[in-house]
Amino acid sequence: MRILEIWVHRCRLPLVRPFRTSFGSDYVKDVLLIEVRTDDGVVGWGECVASTKPDYSHEFNDAALIVLREHLVPRVMGIDLRPEELAPLLAPVRGHPMARGALELAILDAHLRSTGESLASYLGSARTDVDCGASVGIPDDDSLDTLMAEVAVYVDEGYRRIKLKIQPGWDVVPVRAVREQWPTIPLQVDANQAYGRDHLEHLVALDEFGLLLIEQPLHEDDLFGHRLLSERMVTPMCLDESVLSAANVEALIDYGACEIVNIKAGRVGGYLEAKVIHDLCLDLGVPVWCGGMLETGVGRAANIALASLEGFTLPGDTSASSRFFARDVTEPFVLRDGRISVPTGPGIGVTPIPEVLAALTVARTRLA
Repeated sequence: MRILEIWVHRCRLPLVRPFRTSFGSDYVKDVLLIEVRTDDGVVGWGECVASTKPDYSHEFNDAALIVLREHLVPRVMGIDLRPEELAPLLAPVRGHPMARGALELAILDAHLRSTGESLASYLGSARTDVDCGASVGIPDDDSLDTLMAEVAVYVDEGYRRIKLKIQPGWDVVPVRAVREQWPTIPLQVDANQAYGRDHLEHLVALDEFGLLLIEQPLHEDDLFGHRLLSERMVTPMCLDESVLSAANVEALIDYGACEIVNIKAGRVGGYLEAKVIHDLCLDLGVPVWCGGMLETGVGRAANIALASLEGFTLPGDTSASSRFFARDVTEPFVLRDGRISVPTGPGIGVTPIPEVLAALTVARTRLA
């Protein structure tokens, strides 16, 4: 398979409601969709999960475009290419996992479409549908009533797990309110690095709510702090922003800083490395789940395929399209009884709807 052309579509999708974390509030999803065209007439799609600003990660869309155009794309043009060759081809370009992962997914999707195999099957899928969770941001008006009303919507829709974003000043009180209202629903919290070591004893207070996990409470570099907190808390420690690769994950677990792993393919450089991390954690008996980055249907399809692997024993952020978008770029993913079906078509199993893609695209650029 030779790649003839690579295009990037920059799209803007309004969110159905603001999504606020400790990093700030999002109102629109600004996303890069990668289109790969091959010599056998196949088109593959990938999605870059970077945002417009270097807040969650050092990566952001404008930088990802530069790295793709000047450093990553030239390495894959004009050669016979198989998915297993991607990692060594791209390895000389250090860092930039989200840009790398987007290109990898588009090439992998094209390859699998040409062979007729689904991404789920290629990765080793163990189920036909996945349990879904909803991630609930901090209300823009800091209102407990607003939070409770939003959580009620997701509970009524059948989501099998609720994740609450927290930060200093917005933690114990809202978590207690949700737990009292829904005493049996699986519940977890995500701090996105908002706390410091001076908050350790305060965070221990969350133990009383029977949480599935606490996610990334401290700075991504503070591994010792996470170990200290893990030793104090009954609630399992889960890392997100600190998770970078399979080797890194093994070190985090061995060190005692991490008991559950949030696998985000874009953050670790793509779905092939995500699969390696899954396999490692499965061997170690460490639970994993699939995190989300407000993906469109392109990235959501790939996430659902990943989440169908055996080791993903906790509900992920693999929510329905309607959780974030009134109109997705693909046919929408729909929640049924708290689950979403794993795509079975070739590649990621979905394709952007041309007229919808055109309406949401603000720029289209040929990279090669």
